[in-house]
Amino acid sequence: MSKGQLYLIPTVISEKQTDVIPEQVRQVVKHTDYFLVENLRTARRFISSLKLGLNIEELHFELLDKNTPVIEVERLMKPVFEGRNIGVLSESGCPGIADPGSAAVKYAHAHNIKVVPLVGPSSIFLSLMASGFNGQNFTFHGYLPIDKKALEGTIRQLENESRKNNQTQIFIEAPYRNNQLLENLIKTCHQETSLCVARDISGDEEYIKTAKVKDWKSIQVELHKVPTVFLLHVAQ
Repeated sequence: MSKGQLYLIPTVISEKQTDVIPEQVRQVVKHTDYFLVENLRTARRFISSLKLGLNIEELHFELLDKNTPVIEVERLMKPVFEGRNIGVLSESGCPGIADPGSAAVKYAHAHNIKVVPLVGPSSIFLSLMASGFNGQNFTFHGYLPIDKKALEGTIRQLENESRKNNQTQIFIEAPYRNNQLLENLIKTCHQETSLCVARDISGDEEYIKTAKVKDWKSIQVELHKVPTVFLLHVAQ
């Protein structure tokens, strides 16, 4: 029996914008009945929103999140050896990018299972596109430290790396701490450093603004509990 394939299925990054999902993705979802998902509720809601005529109760969902042990991945991937395709769904955006779905991909490569990435929205890349910063040399750091002193040190380090390498620095924060992170960036960064704030990309509250740190002091924007990507760049 031939092996199935592992499909990396992008989801929306704003729940109301299902129109950004390509037809290819819809067709893969329509013909897949086994999914590894970061969040069960989000995955079910996303597939339902596509209105593909599927009975959600007939689909099989297994949890693959940051707490899933590596040894458990082997069990989760077992259906692929029975010829079934497996779909990997992130809670938001593209699986495998700042997402535990990479564990399934790693396993697939180690066992000669074909990996098929599908096109879809990524807040990281969309924010980079819209920032006006260097798109040929960039780094995504995920979450910065919570501790204030460690955070300030990390921000200065990111500035130095950007200045030295002409490199765009990209990072995120838990939505309920977005406002505090913006405040810390404004207080810590050099006044001439450029900062881009990309909030609710593709959503109804989308806001993307690039300005010098000195100018951000007079800009009013509410980021609390809204998914946001931050980008920093220091001109050489």
